[in-house]
Amino acid sequence: MDEKQRGLLAFRPAAQYKPGMFASFLHQCYAELLSNEPRYWRLEEEKWLRFDQDVFNNLETIGRCVFVTCLGEEEIGFASFDPGQGPELGIVGHNCVLPCFQNEGCGSRQVLEALERFRQRGIKRARVVTSDHPFFLPARKMYLGCGFHETGRLIGGPDPRYELVEYEIGL
Repeated sequence: MDEKQRGLLAFRPAAQYKPGMFASFLHQCYAELLSNEPRYWRLEEEKWLRFDQDVFNNLETIGRCVFVTCLGEEEIGFASFDPGQGPELGIVGHNCVLPCFQNEGCGSRQVLEALERFRQRGIKRARVVTSDHPFFLPARKMYLGCGFHETGRLIGGPDPRYELVEYEIGL
């Protein structure tokens, strides 16, 4: 995707879409882990379905904190964020870009959009957590590229062989 195409990205409200979309996107994005390491990752599918249901059952609250990223009229990803700990802290949640659009800068654009939405709410810093599983190396690099810095490692997550990596950025 060239700079011109990245400039055509639009962020649209979750309310414009139908239930099932977010769970489907997450399933597509994590297909490799679901296939190669089902022991650890299959249980996540239930969480994705619950997230999807929560968004569409609560469009005036949770739904306002999810946006769909479109290239022209094509939906290519979505991101979620939680301003609920504001004004001190906002949490970046899902940052999902469909596989055929990954490694094109779309995930970074989604994160930057979430950070801008935090700024508009007067939130002072943002946090995001991902895994140190090799699958998530591009995500870790992306968060660093967006200006986050690592603040800690945590035990937990779907795969106990890997730690969770916590990042923060001042806004």
